[in-house]
Amino acid sequence: MAIVFTHLRSFHAVAENRGFTSAAHALNISQPTVTTQVKELEDRYGVELVVRRGRRVELSETGAALFDVTKRIMSLHEEAEELLLSSGKLETGQLRLAAVGPFHATEMVARFLAKYPSIEVSMLLGNSDQTLQRVLDLESDVAILAHAVDDPRICSVPFSTHDVVVFVNVDHPWYGRERVSITELANQPLILREVGSTTRRALEQAAVEAEVHIKPLLEIGSREGVWKAVERGLGIGVVADFEFVAHPRLGTIRFSDVSIRTEYRLCCLEERRASPKIEAFMKTVLAP
Repeated sequence: MAIVFTHLRSFHAVAENRGFTSAAHALNISQPTVTTQVKELEDRYGVELVVRRGRRVELSETGAALFDVTKRIMSLHEEAEELLLSSGKLETGQLRLAAVGPFHATEMVARFLAKYPSIEVSMLLGNSDQTLQRVLDLESDVAILAHAVDDPRICSVPFSTHDVVVFVNVDHPWYGRERVSITELANQPLILREVGSTTRRALEQAAVEAEVHIKPLLEIGSREGVWKAVERGLGIGVVADFEFVAHPRLGTIRFSDVSIRTEYRLCCLEERRASPKIEAFMKTVLAP
């Protein structure tokens, strides 16, 4: 007997909301209906999908695997509904973006909304690892990354490339210099983003190739935190040149002996590249 879609929808809501009551509210149906449908799904296939712990539930191993599948099913169901409601004209729906920074992302959103003003757009910011994972987990439709992705599940197209530069505060001995060699970074107090940051990854790769040992004095999980630490004179930061915002107490310095670059790319799941809203976003922001 084929799986009934409503049963999968109820299971997905329970897994997503971690509870039967909250799942019923999300689906706007009664809690007994949700409970019955999930139980019927378990009984039909002789599996345990959820473990009841009071008002909350935890997913079994099979339940977690099925949740990965239902994420895709619900996403495709949503896309089908959006397509039918708008007759292919993208007059309704939501586009979820994940980005490593707001600079390119806000420009892209502005271009997209100018053409598709009725689409709701949401954005989540994070480092490269977090941003890519959000697409893989179907939490976001499109990712804006600053590096190439070697993953057959991901469709990736280039957008722009930028130089990575050093920046220091006005009291630093390097302030006012135009160039610095990567060897000069050895044993310097570096203020870097957390592991997973694209800029940090590019710097560390260049340092390894140049056989230069670098070690961060501080790891800070936000771009603003890094900037504040450098402004206070705690150390040296690195940033993609286009992301640097002029500041009276900070100055940038380019590398003299290496080319460290970040390549910004638009990414989505390969299986979703033909989605009308994803395709429209890609075409809009990549148009000359």
